[in-house]
Amino acid sequence: MVGQAVSRRPFSQGYRGARYVRHGTTGDPVSQLRLDPLKGRWSVINEERRERPFSFQPRRLPVETDSRPCPFCPDADREDPAPTLELGEGPSWQVRVVPNLYPAFEGTVPMAVTNLGPVFTQAPGSGVHEVLLFGPEHHRNWADLDDQHAALVMRAVAERMTAHSSLPGLRYSQAIVNAGREAGASIEHPHGQLMGIPFVPREITDEQAGFARFAGNCLLCAALDAEESAGNRIVHADDDVLVVCPYWSGTPFEMLVLPRNHGPHLARASTSDLAAVGRALQRGLAALRARLGDVAYNVIFHSAPYRTAGDFHWHAHVLPKVATVAGFELGTGVVINVVAPEDAASSLRAPPAAA
Repeated sequence: MVGQAVSRRPFSQGYRGARYVRHGTTGDPVSQLRLDPLKGRWSVINEERRERPFSFQPRRLPVETDSRPCPFCPDADREDPAPTLELGEGPSWQVRVVPNLYPAFEGTVPMAVTNLGPVFTQAPGSGVHEVLLFGPEHHRNWADLDDQHAALVMRAVAERMTAHSSLPGLRYSQAIVNAGREAGASIEHPHGQLMGIPFVPREITDEQAGFARFAGNCLLCAALDAEESAGNRIVHADDDVLVVCPYWSGTPFEMLVLPRNHGPHLARASTSDLAAVGRALQRGLAALRARLGDVAYNVIFHSAPYRTAGDFHWHAHVLPKVATVAGFELGTGVVINVVAPEDAASSLRAPPAAA
């Protein structure tokens, strides 16, 4: 393995070929609980709930409701914010990063926590908030990118994360893609967002705790080995990366993108690993669109905090917005998935039906 050496522990043979089985006998459970070792949370796999009326209706609300010019399309008559990064060959840019005009995090004030009372605690929301433009074309999503262009997008993410890490007071960079109104997008032009923030968010500390609990080996290296050996949840595999609908999927058609080379930091990954993840995301998102149509989704990149002593393995989550989060999920933190990951992966691997 290139990069940091990792001792690999053989995974239990009891998980080989694990698949979801419906029980038909009265009294047998139709639900299966599966533990997400990354976050220490339970997921419920229950395909019977998919039979409820309207329980699995992919939606696609319009992102923009007015006729204003797109702020991300090239326009010689418009004065745009100075880009923080432009990549590409030729007279025009192929990938561009610009400051977000409506930043969630902004400024350089140090994160000093102030207690205003026994339960009132606050701190300045300093940081960096940028927009990552995949290209000048208004309708070219990640699923439409060629391999070279997808690699360029990943290079931009890595370079900006490196830049964020050099700024005083910042501790973590979060890269996301919100595609579709249901996923949080407010502008149709395909783009992502890059945020450098002064704290380590709960999702990352939960994952760090998962790695710490899995003592003696890398949790995601072990998951990669186990999923590849089982085989029935693989969406895409090559020499550099594996894409699976993970065993513990909490969302229908959820995907986990795992670079094979172990490394904690996306920003320090090799050029070939970055390109492989960009290519794998294109394959996975294209398969998702072929099977479900133009559904909304989030892509979430998880990397280790800038300065960390614990183990981590950078990765990406793909979370389609095809199910509604209801009161049980909000009240318990336990998610109910109505499509078993084995069935989801099989569907994503299959060629789309002829029109």
